[in-house]
Amino acid sequence: MNDHFRSALRIAMSSYVTSGVVTATGLLLISTLVHLLLGPEAAAAATVGVIIVTPPDQPGPRRGKFTHFLPAVLIGTPLFYATTLMRGSTLGLMALLVSATFVAFLGAAWGKRGLPVSVSVMFAMIFALAAPPPAGPDQALQATLAFGLGGMLYACWGTLANSLLNRRYRVLALVDALHAVADLMRTQGLHFTMSQDAQRRTALVGRLMKQQAALADQLQAARNILLESPGTPRRQQLAGMLMQLLDMRDHLLACALDLDVLRTMPEHQALLQVLGVEIQALAGDLDQLAHAMMLGRRASGRLHARPALAAAAAIAPGPGSRDIHAPPPQMLASALARRAGHLHDEVARSVALARGEQPPDLAVVRTAWQLFVSPTKWTWRPFLSLWRWDAPPLRHAIRAALAIAAGYAVGVALPWGAHEYWILLTITVVLRGSLAQTLERRNSRVAGTFLGCLLAGALLYAHVPAVVLLLVVAVAQGIAHAFAIQRYLVTAVAATVLALIQAHLLSTGTPPAFEVAERLMDTLIGVAIAWVFSYVLPSWERTQVGALVRRALAAQAKHTELALGLGQQAAPDTQSELGWRLARREAYDSLSALVQAVQRSLSEPKAVRPPLQELERMLGHSYQLLAQLTAIKTMLLQRRERLDFTLLRDPLDRGALAIAAALTGAGPASAAPSAAREETAPMLELPADSEHDLTPWLLRRLRLAVAIAQDLQADAARVLAGASRA
Repeated sequence: MNDHFRSALRIAMSSYVTSGVVTATGLLLISTLVHLLLGPEAAAAATVGVIIVTPPDQPGPRRGKFTHFLPAVLIGTPLFYATTLMRGSTLGLMALLVSATFVAFLGAAWGKRGLPVSVSVMFAMIFALAAPPPAGPDQALQATLAFGLGGMLYACWGTLANSLLNRRYRVLALVDALHAVADLMRTQGLHFTMSQDAQRRTALVGRLMKQQAALADQLQAARNILLESPGTPRRQQLAGMLMQLLDMRDHLLACALDLDVLRTMPEHQALLQVLGVEIQALAGDLDQLAHAMMLGRRASGRLHARPALAAAAAIAPGPGSRDIHAPPPQMLASALARRAGHLHDEVARSVALARGEQPPDLAVVRTAWQLFVSPTKWTWRPFLSLWRWDAPPLRHAIRAALAIAAGYAVGVALPWGAHEYWILLTITVVLRGSLAQTLERRNSRVAGTFLGCLLAGALLYAHVPAVVLLLVVAVAQGIAHAFAIQRYLVTAVAATVLALIQAHLLSTGTPPAFEVAERLMDTLIGVAIAWVFSYVLPSWERTQVGALVRRALAAQAKHTELALGLGQQAAPDTQSELGWRLARREAYDSLSALVQAVQRSLSEPKAVRPPLQELERMLGHSYQLLAQLTAIKTMLLQRRERLDFTLLRDPLDRGALAIAAALTGAGPASAAPSAAREETAPMLELPADSEHDLTPWLLRRLRLAVAIAQDLQADAARVLAGASRA
């Protein structure tokens, strides 16, 4: 199948496009129903009610879905009414807009759950300005009731659709996770086959970390859906595949161990090429599995043949290392080949799970399902924690309120002030919590508005019937909703078409050419205001780096404690493994937050950036520590029969204490690094049958983990010192 066609099919059948279809269908059904029962004016107001409720509607768990819509309806409806009543008072309307904007943008304190509600509340006020001023309070009340009716009907529709599509959303969540892991595999494969160019390697490492961060978010979204009530065999099968993917990510990370050492040895270049091709072939197998699941087909049991990796590693050994604790390069090459083979086996197990040929680990799935799902209840804790001057949500709320005040003042002063709400709408969607996000939205908004004006202008010039325009509104709303997170440029085009046609339907008589020109001018003005105010009370990333670094160190220390603690039990039970899995998730999530902060800081002025080089070194050592602990954990859980625990228990205890001391910056590990490394995990001589006795390998990994933890703590100290000086 053509790659372009397959990519297009993947987009067309994705969860976000499915969600857009649900939104468009709901808007069309509700607006048609209200039009038939209450007339065109009520239908127009109800359509606005639907539009303001749709931002929180994303594929998610069934539990708590209805409550996700309620804040938009309960807050948006009275604000729509108040805005409609205040249309005759410029000062009163400005006071309402500014105060409500401040409160609405405080929703950022709830993170990804709160931001869509903030947008909904702002849309309620802004779209109230799009309709002609009411003739009196009675007409304003009627429009508000229709608005509230549309919003509540969509809340019911969205909840019902999410429940009916839950089975499909589960599959698509896993499909997205499979593709994300496959993309990471391809990049990791390039890491094996790339040249010695240091600049290219650095760029590739940065790409790997970005993909790791994106994968962490993707996996949490999948957990929220797949681990909700996995009570049926099909749900358990999908949840088991997700848990398999989490382990596969660990094995993929561990595949980078010893890679830098072997890359410097010419006699092992052929092996690295074989391993790189193998890992990229595994990525193709995962894509094939995801494609079959997306189409509802039974996954093919055919994988590419696993190469004889042990034979590929059987190359005459090169010169030995001067490090007396380092095993011969030939042993490192064999170990690296075996890890690639284990990754092949993990992919084969995933295919077997998909085909029903292997049962999922129900003990892990049933124990983990509640702990791994993000909370769905609204609490006041985020709101109570933001009342400090350096809190980013508070500063963003003040920034947004000031920008809206400036935008409204400019809109009223303009000679074409009939549609000043377009300026406010542009400010709302462009002004984000960070400069990087604002700049990205700015560029997409300008380009999307230009393209959308061309499309909408053509439709309005054609004088198509009102019924067709309503259909276009529904389709545009669906497209805008579908790509709001994935590709904002597409959303900007669809939103421009939606706004122009919606405004034309609400206020007829304005020449289309003037509406299009006004839209372009108001968008440019709104973008400029949002850009300027993004520098007002900025929350530069350097002010958040300290907390993110401390979170990452604490997560690494907890993960180390539980990963090494698995070796202190005769047979680790499900509960102890669950604790380790939770710690692992927090370790990855904390690094994901730090990677995203680094990426956002690249758009900030150089004078206020955090110490990027130190941060990149810290992130590199963090992922290396996770890789070493993954290798240790794999031996402790899956190859216990090849370990001598009489020799391991004391080093494991001391290793965990040394790493914890290094990461917290206290204790002897940080005071005497070299001595601590030798004392913590003495290196045993690797025997000839080291493939069967893994004890020396585990001790070597433990010694390297202690060394990396000490380097990581030093990196963190430099980052914190640099951030405080910046």
